[in-house]
Amino acid sequence: MVASDVRIVLVTAPAEGEAVDLCRTLISERLVACGNIVREVRSLYQWEGRIRDEAEFLLVLKTVESKVPDLLLRVPELHSYAVPEVLVLNVETGYQPYLSWLEAETVG
Repeated sequence: MVASDVRIVLVTAPAEGEAVDLCRTLISERLVACGNIVREVRSLYQWEGRIRDEAEFLLVLKTVESKVPDLLLRVPELHSYAVPEVLVLNVETGYQPYLSWLEAETVG
């Protein structure tokens, strides 16, 4: 596997339980190989004409390019937000054994 096939997907969630549920579901559906949950990031953003200042949980998900289209459909189905953050980042390079594991976990 080449690193150029690997994607990091960032998703925020309003509660830790929702973040855990999202991550577990996406792993069980083999849309991602794994995820990290960063506790209580502070998010400031404008929504519905107001500036919001909220505690959120950040998911850092690892997947492969071929899973991105399904992931972009699935996260909004599972998420409580009307417009969830789902950002896909390319990975330039990485440790080859890890990249191979990531690919194996997203096959199927």
